[in-house]
Amino acid sequence: MNSSEAEAESWPAHLDALVAAPEHHTLLFENDAVRILDTRIVAGGRTPIHTHRWPAALYILSWSAFVRRDARGEISLDSRSAAGLAKPPQALWTEALAPHSLENVGTSDLHVISVELKIPFAVGAGLKTA
Repeated sequence: MNSSEAEAESWPAHLDALVAAPEHHTLLFENDAVRILDTRIVAGGRTPIHTHRWPAALYILSWSAFVRRDARGEISLDSRSAAGLAKPPQALWTEALAPHSLENVGTSDLHVISVELKIPFAVGAGLKTA
């Protein structure tokens, strides 16, 4: 198996957030370097299992408690146990997310803008000074 086949197997196209959970993810912009998604999960809502292939900077516009479950349905994160997360507006970093679902267990909508970085950058890479 070559590297591109291994990559496709690790991140199957049918589980991409825009394909597997389009009712929760809207594409705002995409090019070869970044993909920007608008994610909304209403109170009581739950996404189907999906992935986020690239690490991302997240900007939390509105907050609600949530539970993230892995592909087996096991809880991987319960935001109610991470009090520091509930402070919108807030910017956060996340690594790529393997297959998971997210359930909004709070009383308000969860609204996040994510800027997924498709090209890995080393510190200072690609920066040019005058």
